[in-house]
Amino acid sequence: MTDENPAYSKYQSDVIVDLMQTYGFKYVSMNPGASFRGLHDSLINYGGNSPEMLVCQHEETAVQIAHGYTRATGQPMPVILHDLVGLLHGTMAIYYAFTDRAPVFVIGATGPMDEGKRRPRSDWHHTALVQGNAVRDYTKYDYQPTSIEGVPDSFMRAYSAMVTEPAGPIYMCYDAMLQEAPLLKPVPMPPPGFAREPAPMAADPVVLGKIVDVLLAAERPYIMTEYTGRHAGNFEKLVELAETLGVAVWDVNSSLCFPNRHPLNLSMDTASLKKADAILSLDAREWEKATAKLDSTTRALDSYLADDIIWMEVGFHETGIKSWALDYGRYLPKALSALGDPRLAMPQMTEIARAKLAASPELRAKVAERTQGIAAIHHANFARWADEAQVDRESSPLTLPRLAQEVWDVIKDEDWVCATGTLREWARKLWNFDKPYQHPGKSMGTSTQIGMSLGVALAHKGSGKIVVALNPDGDLMYDVGALWTAAKHRLPILIVMFNNRAYYNDWHHQIRMARSRGTDEGKAHIGMDIFDPEPDFAAAARSMGVWGEGPIDKPEDVGPALRRALEVVKSGKPALVDIITNHR
Repeated sequence: MTDENPAYSKYQSDVIVDLMQTYGFKYVSMNPGASFRGLHDSLINYGGNSPEMLVCQHEETAVQIAHGYTRATGQPMPVILHDLVGLLHGTMAIYYAFTDRAPVFVIGATGPMDEGKRRPRSDWHHTALVQGNAVRDYTKYDYQPTSIEGVPDSFMRAYSAMVTEPAGPIYMCYDAMLQEAPLLKPVPMPPPGFAREPAPMAADPVVLGKIVDVLLAAERPYIMTEYTGRHAGNFEKLVELAETLGVAVWDVNSSLCFPNRHPLNLSMDTASLKKADAILSLDAREWEKATAKLDSTTRALDSYLADDIIWMEVGFHETGIKSWALDYGRYLPKALSALGDPRLAMPQMTEIARAKLAASPELRAKVAERTQGIAAIHHANFARWADEAQVDRESSPLTLPRLAQEVWDVIKDEDWVCATGTLREWARKLWNFDKPYQHPGKSMGTSTQIGMSLGVALAHKGSGKIVVALNPDGDLMYDVGALWTAAKHRLPILIVMFNNRAYYNDWHHQIRMARSRGTDEGKAHIGMDIFDPEPDFAAAARSMGVWGEGPIDKPEDVGPALRRALEVVKSGKPALVDIITNHR
């Protein structure tokens, strides 16, 4: 009870917990910090640890877990970051969530804005005059309420902005004294049945009709898609649309949008792009990277596409850009563009196409012939990749295709999920991705994969699904402490180390520089290698309560080790197998 008003026994931080529970948040990841001690206490003692807290060893990992979770579930997850210094630790992961359009609800705190309440030193150098400035350029919304009355309003606004496409992270900052003060009067909460987010935005049906006309008339049309797989039902909608139109599909791989073994899938086949005459970008941002060849030494760019190709778009390109981050890429002129949500546009386009095909036997014959031609290319691609996977198959250390095949042989009869990385696309070339949840999306760069993979494992905890993380050694070196979080919270995940004992992507760049300049290529590894000494990832895993085995460099030993690890994961615990690979 408070002295001011004995009718109220709540604290203002309890209101934040009420809102988190109202929105159905199941988990919240965090690294401890005194600036949110009021909220921390409310979560435990008022909220009954609901949402359940996950303890992380670094703020980047905390954000990445929320990022991976929302990728896998389509539902936002909150993360709590300590005041200014915790926010600065987490900024890289927040930026990656922004570029990946991931709705992560970042909750922060600040030392008291009331100067009279600040402790010497720590409350001063841990506080900024407006902390949201640190992330404003790569969040959709940030706010720092000055009173408890501003908390529900800004929370509702933040959530709605966060999940409205194109989705992205938000940042809410709560003053430490605001959290810790008694609640002296009731604060209006969201009413029952309120709309948490707007309905999807529909595209102009006239423009959709024109796009369908172009795709039907083209000889070699493509649909390039990137984020459509993020919403339930879109996987099936895209299959129906592509089959109706008889078009090839290029899945950029930021989410699993289309089954990789479907006969219309020509992803990763750059040679066939040269004959394309029309491309529909369906909620895709990464246009140029997939359609052009880059000489990494000279930076010269050579498009795979014909000069007269017709570009079209359905999605959110114009609404998702900010001036600070250049993640939107180069602007490619479009013949037709419809601003709208593919959830609505794909069924509309399918119906438009069906009506046009029903009225034209010639069009139906053309689509059927085109479908057969695309299927022939698709089957030839997979046959070629299967042959390429046999090259140096028995070598030690393992080739990436051999490792991909070994993992596939172990998990293919399970209900599996590939968390992030795909072994430089060899998993996509050798596995069968035919369910929308099997791959939430590609890795985002070094220091992102282990945290995001744990988020995917959290999303599927208790489901019986086998979550596999194909994790590079350089990535885990950034945050080996994430393994402790996996053990602490019993996240069932099979971590397969793709260990080439180097930051090899950058090593390869140094090889290019040496060849270009005529310098010593043999020194390219300096500043890039992860050996002398070699990290013992299995030992590190075991030291933190994760089952670990390895390092393994003989192909015949990989399958048995993976099967032993699989049994551990099936028991509900994490396991790691360290596999040494070559640089191919």
